[in-house]
Amino acid sequence: MTWKKIAEKNTIAPNSGEEFDIDGKKIAIFNQDGYHALDALCVHQDTSIATGKLDGNILECPSHFWHYNIKTGELQDYLKGVKLQTYVVEERNDGVYIDL
Repeated sequence: MTWKKIAEKNTIAPNSGEEFDIDGKKIAIFNQDGYHALDALCVHQDTSIATGKLDGNILECPSHFWHYNIKTGELQDYLKGVKLQTYVVEERNDGVYIDL
């Protein structure tokens, strides 16, 4: 795997997320008790989840209200076994990095 810098420190506001295009992949990074990263497109209709509402570790998709756990990527609603890919994120002295 390869570590890539995706943002400067403190640019992703606490309790929110941002979408990044990293090597052609859309990835959502959330700042909620540490940084968490997962695929940015909801499996329902490829809508970006990055601007969804956070309630603890549960993210609500802004389009159709599906709910994902930002730590595991797992869908919390009625479809079991559906999940978004997650990625390891580290905050370092010079920024926020993701392991792809």
